[in-house]
Amino acid sequence: SQFCEQEKMKYGLFKKQLTLLEEAEGGFDQFTRSYKSYGVQRMPDNSLVFKEWAPAAEALFLTGDFNGWDNFSHPYTKKEFGKWELHIPPKEDKTPAVTHNSKLKVSRPGERLYRISPWAKYVTRHEKSVIYDWVHWDPPQPYIHKHPRPQKPRSLRIYESHVGIASPEGKVASYSNFTHNVLPRIKDLGYNCIQLMAIMEHAYYASFGYQVTSFFAASSRFGTPEELKELIDVAHSLGIIVLLDAVHSHASKNTEDGLNQFDGSDSCFFHSGPRGEHSLWDSKLFNYSSWEVLRFLLSNLRWWLEEYRFDGFRFDGVTSMLYHHHGIGSGFSGDYAEYFGLQVDEDALVYLMLANHILHTLYEDCITIAEEVSGMPNLCCPVQEGGLGFDYRLAMAIPDKWIQILKEFKDEDWDMGNIVHTMTNRRYGEKCIAYAESHDQALVGDKTLAFWLMDKEMYTSMSALIPMNSVIDRGIQLHKMIRLLTHSLGGEGYLNFMGNEFGHPEWLDFPRVGNNESYHYARRQFNLVDTDRLRYWQLYAFDRDMNRTEDKYGWLAAPPANISVKHQGDKVIVFERANVIFIFNFHPTNSYSSYRVAVGPPGKYKIKLDSDGIQYGGHGRLDHNTEFFTEPMEFKNLPNSMLVMLLEFE
Repeated sequence: SQFCEQEKMKYGLFKKQLTLLEEAEGGFDQFTRSYKSYGVQRMPDNSLVFKEWAPAAEALFLTGDFNGWDNFSHPYTKKEFGKWELHIPPKEDKTPAVTHNSKLKVSRPGERLYRISPWAKYVTRHEKSVIYDWVHWDPPQPYIHKHPRPQKPRSLRIYESHVGIASPEGKVASYSNFTHNVLPRIKDLGYNCIQLMAIMEHAYYASFGYQVTSFFAASSRFGTPEELKELIDVAHSLGIIVLLDAVHSHASKNTEDGLNQFDGSDSCFFHSGPRGEHSLWDSKLFNYSSWEVLRFLLSNLRWWLEEYRFDGFRFDGVTSMLYHHHGIGSGFSGDYAEYFGLQVDEDALVYLMLANHILHTLYEDCITIAEEVSGMPNLCCPVQEGGLGFDYRLAMAIPDKWIQILKEFKDEDWDMGNIVHTMTNRRYGEKCIAYAESHDQALVGDKTLAFWLMDKEMYTSMSALIPMNSVIDRGIQLHKMIRLLTHSLGGEGYLNFMGNEFGHPEWLDFPRVGNNESYHYARRQFNLVDTDRLRYWQLYAFDRDMNRTEDKYGWLAAPPANISVKHQGDKVIVFERANVIFIFNFHPTNSYSSYRVAVGPPGKYKIKLDSDGIQYGGHGRLDHNTEFFTEPMEFKNLPNSMLVMLLEFE
């Protein structure tokens, strides 16, 4: 009953906020287009209108290249509700007074700091400076999208990416590099969705984009806004949708080039005092009850969909948003009392409901994914049913389980039942994105699955010209098995972080003081798969064929699997999903002959994908010409440390 009452109250608060939007702003459509009135706008006569919200400010001035950096020649006029406006007429030749690519700043009297508009669409940093500059972006020939958005995929196969590290070279890679060199690889691998990290501008590169300073600006360290638009347009031409990592859970503490203290107070966009501070992240926390904060954040989502044509969002840090304790020091057991009560931030709940309702109403095919670790009920239920309205949640327990197994257990001690439980432990009807590892496991301080499996042997023993030693053999076989088991059993979508599909060696570490500002580990060595002389190519080929096979049979879009075997002694797992029979033998030494498995639909079966194939770094122990007929199905040979997949012929 407490659960039902909480859901009713939550939905009531949402409806109240929606009604207020209709009454005060003429509806959410207009409200979420506020990026067309705030910041700087060029009018049809080339006059410019500047508008800001700074409720605690006593005065605001605009300065920049256009007025010789005169701090007082262009004051804003104070309006009601803490808003400020400035109108600048065109020059005598009828051109705008502020030209494209010129620098601007907002200043307040009596303060030595210059500020950047929270609505700035482009900010850059001079090579020798630590502070970003607001740059007026109004190109004479803006990029025009040529290709329509692809249809929403029935099965979501996500390639999690970071533009800056998407090159073998030790430097910050560009949008253009990603467009021309990485997109073809993603297409070849069979992924139909890209999740772009670290796009919202962040002053500190090593933050992986999680300390956002300018929410409307695409990071200039990778190139121009037009080049990002081209990247997304080309992805669409390849049938690939693009999601943005949206960081609305917190913001950078920076004052001169961030949102913090924009109006001189410690609040403005954030809660004042300790409530506005995240103690672990050293960042500021949004005040979701503020009307203007809702305007800012909801318009921000709309901006990325409209201006850049992103297809949806992965919302970062949702657990931190949902609770006043932000998940700090809280171990969630699944008891429903943990999800309801005074510890829940109702303002944040209502914001997320508004965001999902608006996005899915305006963009039918928009996809939203929640990074949420607590297990909040109804996260992926429709808003009209009292849920938060997300399409998917990340299955964050799965990568933790694989890392725990590799760190703590010998191969012969792997618990088949526990593995299957972790893969299938999700609420019925709540779609999950499964993944064996993401960027979290690649970052310095942790290790990728490939590195846990093969460690230093990857430096010397990955040549395909020499026989595999036992470490590499075990590592390659388990790398494939872990990924396909996760892909086929763990959820309704699948995610892979760039480079991990081929067992990228080493970790990910951005340039910082602690590593002498080195870019050596801030890159992805795609060159390793450009030769068949290294075994990285074999892992790449398996990942590609795994995705292509899913594309044909669609198990991610199918109902949950029917599990027929999880044999602890044999270390065998068998299940059926989408009329596909999956058979895994995880035993490190035992192969089996005349091994019988149960099947569902009657018919003829034949091997279609076999990780023991020589082309995938296996040993080629199975005969692919063998046909299997139901009842019973019997394997003459089920080799150890391998998987086999049988597909039903229609």
